[in-house]
Amino acid sequence: MAVQSSSSSSSSSSNIPIIDLSEETGRHVIVAQGTPETYHGHPSTVLLPDGKTMYAAWTYGHGGSCGPLKRSTDGGKTWSDLLPVPANWSSVKNCPVLYRLVDAHDKARLFVFAGGSEYNGAMFQSLSEDDGETWTPFTPTGILNKVMPWCSIVDIGKGVYLAQTNARRSGDPDKWSNNIIQSISHDGGLTWTKPRVVLDMPGYKPCEPALVRSPDGSLLVSVLRENSRKLNSLIIRSSDNGETWSEPEELPSALTGDRHVFRYSPDGRLVGVFRDRDKNSSTYGHFVAWVGTCDDLLKRKEGEYKIKLLHSYAGPDCGYAGLELLPDGTFVATTYIKYRPGVEKHSIVSTRFILAECDAKAKNKR
Repeated sequence: MAVQSSSSSSSSSSNIPIIDLSEETGRHVIVAQGTPETYHGHPSTVLLPDGKTMYAAWTYGHGGSCGPLKRSTDGGKTWSDLLPVPANWSSVKNCPVLYRLVDAHDKARLFVFAGGSEYNGAMFQSLSEDDGETWTPFTPTGILNKVMPWCSIVDIGKGVYLAQTNARRSGDPDKWSNNIIQSISHDGGLTWTKPRVVLDMPGYKPCEPALVRSPDGSLLVSVLRENSRKLNSLIIRSSDNGETWSEPEELPSALTGDRHVFRYSPDGRLVGVFRDRDKNSSTYGHFVAWVGTCDDLLKRKEGEYKIKLLHSYAGPDCGYAGLELLPDGTFVATTYIKYRPGVEKHSIVSTRFILAECDAKAKNKR
């Protein structure tokens, strides 16, 4: 498959400013402290409509067992103790993701989707119908052979959702092969159609799609990690709510990373957080944010600037983040990261930033 290359190749450096907030520890909140024995990994967050109640779910170990769940009632400044969850959560592993999905009858539910290579790559889900007070046990979704649970979900109609993740290529002897699959839910996330492959790139390994809708609503874009490391991150686009997708195109180095998560800012700009994989960048391996616009994605421009959010003391073993926007314009980004040197393993850490202050810092860098 031919891939339209970026003018900023994987061997070239980004030209946009980088601001460093990683040493401003007053921004940081330790959600779960790593210890010499305990590694906390792969968090996800969800913000409720009240603009202040957040949940965070993660694993014990890298891609390990689910179970840890906490609540914040003040926009992520403080967190509860571990919340009670069904006993079988600990039997499901890998990258739990939190979503709030609303069906056609305006019934909102919180979902946790999880699952890795165990049980023939089965995906499981647990749900709450009371804003996270109680949860059902994990049950199979019927989705098999995927690498991880849904990486991204976007609404395409009232109670109708499109979800994407990556799966192993059928019959491929490479146990690390990846292609992009998607599925549709017509009942607010309760059930999902049989997934179909929407991108297969023999010789490359696209994965971890992050879906973004354009501001005018006409386009969906999916930003992809490229795990063979032969290319920068990739983008595909759809003008028909995911019925068809364009050929992949390479993004600039500034956007090269793993497990992107995007949110729009109040002024219409786009903010994405990810594990930086631009080997020519001073922020390689750290937890970063990218600031730009959806138009920058579509035109494959570098964007406005990057932010070093947190320093990883374990190289490129961080990210897989939650990103929430509070009513006052504060972004709350939550990741797993080796937060300090020494014997302590990975912690769950969040950091907070507002674009206005970051804009001023970036202006001074130009």
